[in-house]
Amino acid sequence: MIEILPSETSGTIAAPPSKSAAHRMLIAAALSENASVVKGISGSDDMAATLSCIGALGVPYERKDDEVLFGPHKISRVGKARFDCGESGSTLRFFIPIAARYVEESVFSGSERLIERGIDVYEKVFSEKAVGVEKTAAEIRIKGKLTAGNYVVSGNVSSQYVSGLLFALPLMEGKSTLRVTQPVESRPYIDLTLEILKRSGIKIEESECNFFRIDGGQKYIGGEYETEGDWSNGAALLAFNEIGGRIKVTGLNPFSAQGDKVCTEAFGKLNDENPVIDVSDCPDLAPVLFAVAAMKNGAKFTGTKRLKIKESDRASAMAEELYKCGINTLISENSVVVGGGAKRPREVLSGHNDHRIIMALTVLLSKTGGFIKGENAVKKSYPDFFKDIAKIGVKINEIKR
Repeated sequence: MIEILPSETSGTIAAPPSKSAAHRMLIAAALSENASVVKGISGSDDMAATLSCIGALGVPYERKDDEVLFGPHKISRVGKARFDCGESGSTLRFFIPIAARYVEESVFSGSERLIERGIDVYEKVFSEKAVGVEKTAAEIRIKGKLTAGNYVVSGNVSSQYVSGLLFALPLMEGKSTLRVTQPVESRPYIDLTLEILKRSGIKIEESECNFFRIDGGQKYIGGEYETEGDWSNGAALLAFNEIGGRIKVTGLNPFSAQGDKVCTEAFGKLNDENPVIDVSDCPDLAPVLFAVAAMKNGAKFTGTKRLKIKESDRASAMAEELYKCGINTLISENSVVVGGGAKRPREVLSGHNDHRIIMALTVLLSKTGGFIKGENAVKKSYPDFFKDIAKIGVKINEIKR
């Protein structure tokens, strides 16, 4: 547990490396037979999960400071392999189709919450391709070989399913198509995958909107990759400016394919009268937007239904914690209304084992003051979060038990 004191924030801080880009670059480098280097890899738990799964594929690599180096290598098909994904949904959903290409029987494990979140889209798709899926409370088992063909996936659950297939289908023997049905949410994350695939020598044709034609037998060329600053975690830093801070966040590319670069526009809307903000394409921004709205005059958020399948049920988690700050929240099937005028919480806030919740509530507490527990959840994506915000003036006391 830590105490956050009311703080004045100012100064310059570098955004951490993009987790979304890093996952994709590491996978692209691993799927290449050529020597590659990926620069700007953080020590987060999610990066560790992706590297662990790369190792499970039989790909050797060397970690050197914030770089990951791959020598020339070849991935051979094997009978069985185990993949530990920790709490990383991206790692799980990216690797399942890749493993089905190279491994006869794959066992995926991770946190209880990760397995609970499920892989419903793959279960449906794989059943049509004679690939078996067995799921228990502790693991997911994939049996059989994924092959080229025509694939149709729902676009309103998670773009990670689309990205996973986009990584794997170019490696199959034969041509494939991938149709993503409407509505397609988090399309910017699909674009990020396509951008990194193109850089890696993979050709995918989008012959019509959300319909992809993919030749098989392609080879990833690898090379040198460097991650840019992370707009998702950068949003938690920029949020301090919305409550009176004067900080500059460096390393954020305004032309990035990252969907969460819309955070600056969303923060601006919170100054409008009766703001309405759609988070369907940027669900990771929802917690920090809720927190800033609570510090201002409130807001209505639409496109929120997918918040239930994140590291926590984020709408309910934020509602529970904001209530402790005197804020009422109305949750509907696909919208959330957050009230304004947050006050110092009456009791200790909980992070719900969710990195986004912890960072969002820390921003709020830097204005009101208060206590929060579960702070170590930030290790999932931004292990240096508290060290970094201390540099810009956030006062933090560690409570020893």
